[in-house]
Amino acid sequence: MTAERTIETEIPARLDRLPWSRWHWTVLIGLGAVWILDGLEVTVVGVIGPRLTDASGGLGLTDGQVGLAASIYVIGACLGALFFGHLTDRFGRKKLFIATLALYLAATVATAFSFNPLWFYACRFLTGAGIGGEYAAINSAIDELIPARVRGRVDVVVNGSFWIGTSIAAALSIPVLNGDLLPEDLGWRALFALGAVLGLGVLFVRRMVPESPRWLFIHGREDEAERVVGGIEREITEETGEPLEEPRESIRVRQRRVVSFGEIASTAVRRYPRRTVLGLSLFIGQAFLYNAVYFTYALVLSTFFDVPDAKVGYYLIPIGIGNFLGAFFLGRLFDTVGRRTMVTASYVISGVLLVGTGLLFRADLLDAWTLTACWCAVFFFASAGASSAYLTVSEIFPMETRAMAIAAFYAVGTGLGGVVGPALFGRLVETEKVANVVNGYYLGAGLMIAAGLVELAIGVEAAQRSLEDVARPLSAEEATAA
Repeated sequence: MTAERTIETEIPARLDRLPWSRWHWTVLIGLGAVWILDGLEVTVVGVIGPRLTDASGGLGLTDGQVGLAASIYVIGACLGALFFGHLTDRFGRKKLFIATLALYLAATVATAFSFNPLWFYACRFLTGAGIGGEYAAINSAIDELIPARVRGRVDVVVNGSFWIGTSIAAALSIPVLNGDLLPEDLGWRALFALGAVLGLGVLFVRRMVPESPRWLFIHGREDEAERVVGGIEREITEETGEPLEEPRESIRVRQRRVVSFGEIASTAVRRYPRRTVLGLSLFIGQAFLYNAVYFTYALVLSTFFDVPDAKVGYYLIPIGIGNFLGAFFLGRLFDTVGRRTMVTASYVISGVLLVGTGLLFRADLLDAWTLTACWCAVFFFASAGASSAYLTVSEIFPMETRAMAIAAFYAVGTGLGGVVGPALFGRLVETEKVANVVNGYYLGAGLMIAAGLVELAIGVEAAQRSLEDVARPLSAEEATAA
């Protein structure tokens, strides 16, 4: 094993100056497509709830048990993010983005064969753990492999692809809930099996994605990092037929293999306290909005507009499409206009639009379709903001703690928004009073606007900057002092 030592490398600059190529598309598809699976998993239990609670579906859960299953999935995702996030920083991006996807595949297949509530709960927990681990491993790997000049748009669009999965789940729920098309005890199981089929395709592509060279050279494997980057450069040169420009800078680092939890905590609290406040604000705001408002929308439709369960999917599809289009069209502006402006704008505008939606709903000026149109407008901006939260925490903390930072902020934000939010909104809807639900909307809007103002005040401008420039590796600072 190579002894740890101080080295100087041009690898970050070499990766950042690469032109976009087929190799980058492989990374994008192999790593980013998992968000579609997450959107499918998060949405599917909600939209097929009527089949899970129907005795003819073969499982016979109660409404409360369906809600408990959703909470268990969220808990699994939070714990999985923390557990696998630490392992990602310690053992590498590739090992963990393969392992977490394998866990997801096994758990979602097992879900399709659920025969009682306990089995269903266990499978949902493990599925969530796999997806939670993916958030840490994938976001860190993508940001370390994608050139700095397009990192913002790629990250925002990748995270926004979650909503393709929600739209697929909503669309598939329509035939699944139609007992005349599929047997009532088979259709919902097929949805989980479909997630496994899609995951196998992603796993096949993902095997071709290399380990992050940035992780390799810091962990004493600079020769392997050189081979990986050299292979990427040769592939891109053959594709373009043009020589690559010379890298313009290098970085000097002291290699290390392990970063303790104490050092991770110290980095967040002592070295970057303002960035920690920023990350928490962004994650809590978007997690509460989505987990509380979006994932209880079916309850609002049935309670206030008498929309049948079997037709809820028709209303969720356009909202999912609006979410993805927001990330797709606004994503490039995060690299051109800049992070601080776009993060602030996406959070504040979505919050203001949510207030307007609440006012119209309270004045009884909306029906099911016009309320859905309002949500499409809100989430067009909110989806870009939510995606930028992952981008932000991935960029503003050092490489050695990147995956764990993503995991920690995801766990805190999702834990609060995913557990407290739905429970609160569920109770508000149960009162069958529009005013109570609207007050909940105002709370979500306030959190989004507040997060946008925090970004405006202390946000870090990372557009088109090297990751090492935004947050120097801990090992680089040690090397400078040596």
